[in-house]
Amino acid sequence: QVQLVESGGGLVQPGGSLRLSCAASGSFSGIATMGWYRQAPGKQREYVAIITSGGTTDYADSVKGRFTISRDNAKNTVYLQMNSLKPEDTAVYYCHADRIWVLGTSPRPYWGQGTQVTVSS
Repeated sequence: QVQLVESGGGLVQPGGSLRLSCAASGSFSGIATMGWYRQAPGKQREYVAIITSGGTTDYADSVKGRFTISRDNAKNTVYLQMNSLKPEDTAVYYCHADRIWVLGTSPRPYWGQGTQVTVSS
């Protein structure tokens, strides 16, 4: 069974930094694009950043210049370094993989369970 497990969330003051990690576990042969999304209370889930298996990245305008996405393909892990955090960054952050190849099945997307990030003084 394939799982995406996030870690690294928490409470941080405005202007601070956090680093989120998301590790894929289970039996699979490959992962395509991985990314991060977030959902604030009372709002829809929104896109934050993605990174392809080849390392190409893209960011939402709201986080450009402050967040950096990276991945370690050998560890099947994606990271989100968040700097200069603002109160409006407060949300549950979800890891996403758009396709994971599992033997005997068609590739499909996966979501992590989410990790809370709270930016407050």
